[in-house]
Amino acid sequence: MYYLYILKCADKTLYTGITVDLERRIKEHNDSKLGSKYTRAHRPVKLIYSKEFRNRSSASKEESRIKSLSRKEKLELIKKR
Repeated sequence: MYYLYILKCADKTLYTGITVDLERRIKEHNDSKLGSKYTRAHRPVKLIYSKEFRNRSSASKEESRIKSLSRKEKLELIKKR
C-alpha cells in the first residue's frame, strides 16, 4: 500500500509526498535528517491530507497532479475530503 500525503509546515506552506509507511515518514519529516530538505527547514509539520493507493505508479501520478495545483486548489481538495 502506498500513501499520498500533504503536510502543513510551520510557516503554513504545503508539502506533498508519497510513502509506504505514513507514520514513519511524518516522524522523519519532523525529527530526523531523513525528512526532505524542504521540511527540515520548515518544521514542525502536520499531516492534513492522506490517501491510499494500491501501487506506486498510481500514487506517483496523483502526487504529480496535486503538485501542479495552486495552493488554493490544494486547500479546496483538502476541504472536500
